[in-house]
Amino acid sequence: MYTEQVMEHFTNPRNMGEIPDADGVGEVGNAKCGDIMKMFIKVDNGVITDCKFKTYGCGSAIATSSIATEMVKGRKIEDAIGLSNKAVVEALGGLPPHKIHCSVLAEQSIKAAVSDYYRRRGIDPLPIVGEIHECEGCGI
Repeated sequence: MYTEQVMEHFTNPRNMGEIPDADGVGEVGNAKCGDIMKMFIKVDNGVITDCKFKTYGCGSAIATSSIATEMVKGRKIEDAIGLSNKAVVEALGGLPPHKIHCSVLAEQSIKAAVSDYYRRRGIDPLPIVGEIHECEGCGI
């Protein structure tokens, strides 16, 4: 049912934790749906040098958070905005259909952290990042 990659990122998550002096923090999800993701990014000269996560949720939520951090570390902040849930699913070798919402939350938590990064610099993130989905009972 779950791919090797999903199981590997669930049992050995990468970049778990938080960055106390993060340049951007994004949190998405809802306790009603059972998944909450919080992403922390550190940015130097426009490049994400570190990315960590704290996730409350199922194995798929942890796995998608873990892979998303790996996918944006070392990338330019503008490139991280382009992270899609489809890319997260592909990097994990697939997810069961009823777990796709976890990949959406991973995408949105990265975008929320980038949005916070821009906001802290006095830049309106809406034209850059777009709307951030806030899970409401997971009607994704």
